[in-house]
Amino acid sequence: MRSISSGFKVGLRFLKNRTFSVFYREYERRLAKEIHHSEIPAHIAVIMDGNRRFAGKLGKAKSYGHSIGAETTEQVIEWCHEIGVRQLTLYAFSTENFHRPGEEVDGLFNLIDRKFLKLYKDPRTHEKEMRVRVIGDRSKLPDFLNETIDRIEKATEHYDRFYLNVAIAYGGRQDIIQAVREIACRVSRGELSLEDVSENLISNHLYPSPGLAVPNVDLIIRTGGDERVSNFLPWQANGSECAAYFCAPYWPEFRKIDLLRSIRIYQVRRAEKKREHSVRALKIVKMFGAGKYEEKLEEFGHLRPIKRQGFS
Repeated sequence: MRSISSGFKVGLRFLKNRTFSVFYREYERRLAKEIHHSEIPAHIAVIMDGNRRFAGKLGKAKSYGHSIGAETTEQVIEWCHEIGVRQLTLYAFSTENFHRPGEEVDGLFNLIDRKFLKLYKDPRTHEKEMRVRVIGDRSKLPDFLNETIDRIEKATEHYDRFYLNVAIAYGGRQDIIQAVREIACRVSRGELSLEDVSENLISNHLYPSPGLAVPNVDLIIRTGGDERVSNFLPWQANGSECAAYFCAPYWPEFRKIDLLRSIRIYQVRRAEKKREHSVRALKIVKMFGAGKYEEKLEEFGHLRPIKRQGFS
């Protein structure tokens, strides 16, 4: 009797998992179709958080979490290219990560090195015409990793269909500081005047420098449940008022459906902002359409931003 009951539970579990899998695939298919009815974000940046907690949940070593997370990273690169994203920036190793145990840091650098070599040899890298670039303080990286980075950057430097930017030994404030120092040096050498200093000039001196700067971010994704951006691309993200998507799954658990949801959130917020601007413009037109010009100009100066509409 007990064996019959056990078999029934196993069968029920199998049926439940199969039903959920069918539902998941259909939901993913519909989302993938839906997002292409609106604008795809040109630049997505990802904070890949939760590798260590994922390993801890399973009772595994931290290196296991990093390894499974690296496999997720490969999938996300494929998904973004497939969807039509032009630039993908991944936060692989921050300046704060140097405070972790030496064994873990060494393991991460070896893992990153292997993944770069895999990209270097993979024909899909060249079929995609994918340009790979590293942003961060490379003076802090081991020689073997810098050599591999040089190889893949040189092999892909002429590609421009899809950009993969990998942030290693990166800190956002540090990025701005090094840009300001370089500009100050150029001013002192007489190559630039103070009047030449602008937002565009600073942007062009951010990592990778020298080279084509990482553009403004449209969407930041962070996994693992934390709702903060951790000093990641502050100039490119805050200046463009990009959308942010925080989700609970640890990075190794991140699915294509999570990526599609984040893009849909970006599109909803973009549509919301356009509607808000349209309403404000209409109010201004109506205001100037009646009354004295000077009076309405004074009213315009006191116009307050319109409260954002809520979306479910």
